[in-house]
Amino acid sequence: MKASLKTLWASFALVVVLALAAMLAWNAFLRDPQAPQVDYHLIGGRTLASAQLRGKVVLVEFWATSCTTCVGEMPSMVRMYDNFAPKGFDLVAVAMSYDTPEYVRNFASSGPAGRLPFPVAMDASGAVAKAFGHVRLTPTSFLIDKSGHIVKQYVGPPDMGQLRSLIGSLLQQQA
Repeated sequence: MKASLKTLWASFALVVVLALAAMLAWNAFLRDPQAPQVDYHLIGGRTLASAQLRGKVVLVEFWATSCTTCVGEMPSMVRMYDNFAPKGFDLVAVAMSYDTPEYVRNFASSGPAGRLPFPVAMDASGAVAKAFGHVRLTPTSFLIDKSGHIVKQYVGPPDMGQLRSLIGSLLQQQA
């Protein structure tokens, strides 16, 4: 009888250990995914690596000059950038591979939002869109925290009030 009781307790302990291991693994799985490490090829000829943005809250905005929603939300993006940039926020506007570089340069320098104050990248090869999960629809945005994790993805225009609030709270958190 004592041997079967010991076996029962050993089995119970094994089940508890396995359950805890499964819970830890599931928790790690549910954690916000790490943003891909990419190089943004900016329209001015420079390259901006994801690693250079570490420690900042970043919005990566996939857009196109032919996307009326994208063009319409740019003035709000500029205001948001101007408000939060001094506090550690950055925004990278990534033009889709099908966009014309000349149109992107013209829009970034003198579009309806005026000169865009944040980095504007051309994703000519589509590698950045692919790294972020094969982005095809514009606008699509990814909000990344200071430690490089994707906190929120927006397909279509984000609720600007909610986005501003989330950025503000992320800026207050430690990296």
